[in-house]
Amino acid sequence: MDGFLGVDVGSVTTKCAVITEGGELIASNYLYTQGKPVSAVQQGLREIQGRLPPDVRIRGVCTTGSARYLAGVVVGADVVKNEITAQAVAALQYVPDVRTVIEIGGQDSKLIIIRDGMVVDFAMNTVCAAGTGSFLDQQAMRLKIRIEDFGEQALCSKAPVHIAGRCTVFAESDMIHKQQMGYQIKDIIYGLCQALVRNYLNDVGLGKELQPPVVFQGGVAFNKGIIRAFEESLKTEVIIPHHHEVMGAIGAALLVRDEMLRKGKATAFRGFEVTDASYSLSSFECKACPILCDIARLSLDGKVIASWGGRCDLGERINSG
Repeated sequence: MDGFLGVDVGSVTTKCAVITEGGELIASNYLYTQGKPVSAVQQGLREIQGRLPPDVRIRGVCTTGSARYLAGVVVGADVVKNEITAQAVAALQYVPDVRTVIEIGGQDSKLIIIRDGMVVDFAMNTVCAAGTGSFLDQQAMRLKIRIEDFGEQALCSKAPVHIAGRCTVFAESDMIHKQQMGYQIKDIIYGLCQALVRNYLNDVGLGKELQPPVVFQGGVAFNKGIIRAFEESLKTEVIIPHHHEVMGAIGAALLVRDEMLRKGKATAFRGFEVTDASYSLSSFECKACPILCDIARLSLDGKVIASWGGRCDLGERINSG
């Protein structure tokens, strides 16, 4: 059986997904990147290999996410795509008439506007963490509540407290102040969920027309409090796909499936043996011109196999090897 592999490497989590030619998901995983994208990709492939039926042959690989170029070199990607494209393709696969895609990850958030099956607009927030999953994780830890229970606590709230959520520092200070005033934790938690949604709509969603059907993707979609806050703000049902946390990887797999079937070429996939390879990352400041680009390098067994980050190739010619 032919399989198509999608790898989504983000700053917080790394996801892998394998689909069949018919688009059926046959294996996926979700693990923390922990600041080591190469190790996370290797671990992800190791786990996926163990979950695949023995007769599956990988026909193509696509990487996406913030570390997509790095991951693409490691696995031997046939296609490298941005997160907007991958998330949109996955949403259309599960909800063909989707018009708005909300995606909130660990350190960024995205909004994709789709009309008649085509992406017509999008927006991203990669600057402020107040509208992302990492901030929720941080506050759950501070409140000594498991992040898995965060949403359930929020759903119990009958009188949510207004939290100033435009900035992580102010939001945390406001939460502490409300605790000291004696407000119930469940009301503070749901107030934080409302603040995150308010921040998202006023920042990423500013000037956008969010029409239903609305699909919510990403790890934060596990949080029922956030779902409730979005539905109250948008006054419409918010659809959560079954595999919402790995939709980027699924979208990548769908993209490479279409590419490989259309072109009929052999895959460049390095094989699952890459899980045992000795990769190392390094960087240097290119001094070939006054711009002083930061160049990243990936080496395998001491030999440079890829580099990126320069605005031109002048530094690569001077510093080759």
